[in-house]
Amino acid sequence: MPEPDKLKDIFQLQSELNDGIFKKQDLRDRDGKVLTMEAIRTALEKGELGPNGLTNTWLRNYLKALQSEATEVEEELLWKWWSKDKIDMQNIRVEIVDLMHFLTSLALVAGLSADEFHRLYTAKHRVNQERQDKGYSKDTKDESDNKGIV
Repeated sequence: MPEPDKLKDIFQLQSELNDGIFKKQDLRDRDGKVLTMEAIRTALEKGELGPNGLTNTWLRNYLKALQSEATEVEEELLWKWWSKDKIDMQNIRVEIVDLMHFLTSLALVAGLSADEFHRLYTAKHRVNQERQDKGYSKDTKDESDNKGIV
């Protein structure tokens, strides 16, 4: 039996979790219906991209959550080089998974499927590899290669 697509599974699980949270917290869309990831995707498809639209609101919410989780990882790291303390790798790993939860939510709100995320990731990976091959620096940085990723 073939192994399931792990990234698709993550995207599906995250979408279901978000919908469950919207329902449990009684979060509503502009029509008064319980908010869903589908409603957010529909707003994106309709081009509702203003500051008060669902897309902007939920990109901002999930980015804030992602930043908060990154801070939690940072707070787990030790900086006192003279200390005999040890980092808590179990907790760090769990916090990294939390980062993935919110990164996946951001991707979903931005209209990315697991397949599209993978396609863009590999395209950007090629750009990053080419930058490294050419001796990447702030002097040689050119965003035109990013703009070519579609």
